[in-house]
Amino acid sequence: MMNAVTSMVPQADPGAAYRAQKEAIDAAVARVLASGWYILGEEGRAFEAEFAAWLGPGQHAVGCANGTDALMLALRGLGIGPGATVATVSHTAVATVAAIEMVGATPLLLDIDPETYTLDPDELLSVLEEPPPGLPPIRAVIPVHLYGQAADLVPMLAACRDAGVAVIEDVSQAHGAMLNGAKLGTLGDVAAYSLYPTKNLGALGDAGVLSTPDAALAERIGAIRQYGWKQRYVSDMAGVNSRLDEVQAAILRVRLPLLDAANERRRAIAAAYDSALAHGPIAPPTRRTNARHVFHQYVVRSDRRGDVQARLKEQGIATAIHYPVPVHLQPAYKGRVALGPAGCAETEAAAREIFSLPMFPELTEEQVARVCAALAGL
Repeated sequence: MMNAVTSMVPQADPGAAYRAQKEAIDAAVARVLASGWYILGEEGRAFEAEFAAWLGPGQHAVGCANGTDALMLALRGLGIGPGATVATVSHTAVATVAAIEMVGATPLLLDIDPETYTLDPDELLSVLEEPPPGLPPIRAVIPVHLYGQAADLVPMLAACRDAGVAVIEDVSQAHGAMLNGAKLGTLGDVAAYSLYPTKNLGALGDAGVLSTPDAALAERIGAIRQYGWKQRYVSDMAGVNSRLDEVQAAILRVRLPLLDAANERRRAIAAAYDSALAHGPIAPPTRRTNARHVFHQYVVRSDRRGDVQARLKEQGIATAIHYPVPVHLQPAYKGRVALGPAGCAETEAAAREIFSLPMFPELTEEQVARVCAALAGL
């Protein structure tokens, strides 16, 4: 049993990231407060430029209010709305599907590869070749790079290109992850990122960003995020209000240069967990051989999930479930969203068994050792 004076190892701790960077973050916030300019100013423009440069040559970045809006803006920028179907997964944060409905499009929820929990490319190819009856034409696909792992984009990109379907990468959980040597977010037509505080790159409030190699698309999205303005107070197109504020942009500028090292720390923690699980009843997460995982979450599964979580809790190890209820089974969506031919069977099976171990770069060596000892004893 856990000693009464021993604190729990948290599953996530966004406050730890602030404490680790407190002096630089406080200085950045003070700089913004003293500037007198708080929306769409120099900090936001600098963050966009620095994020685009971090992604690589030829990329353009547009900041916005949050990750859900980033997906919505990507869809609107591509002209996707009523009369269009957008295919994605049910095993995701509900934000992915909410964004599709925000623009008036129809979601089509497909199943996952049970090893990586990302969109099953075979089912996607099948619905592109033979769309489900009664739905509008499929105009876009949103592959979700879940838990820090790349979706199997190569066959998807080829099939979508042949079908004239846009690919919007949801990179909200995979900042810095790679596929075949390229950063995620640089492979599709446009990419959306949440910068929520617990993300690999996180603000200290809501924030989001988009990236695209298409300069004209970036300009269009930049206008849509502020009422469709290119000239102040003149709306050239219908738009919304989804702006990245200067305080969050300044905080993100502090954190971006540290992201690659933070991802390396996540991989080191994951390697320690792998070793602890090597001879037990629970297998480590699968990695794609042609990809670099950044472990936004370290997700394992067990048909005795409740018992295992209880045993870990007794030893002071917190866990979480990402996500316990697939989108298509949630009350707001059940019975009214279209499913692919697989009926999301693998999604439902995973939702009954998965759980997430503590994972954030500020975990101490002592905390990691405690988690490993608990895992080795399962």
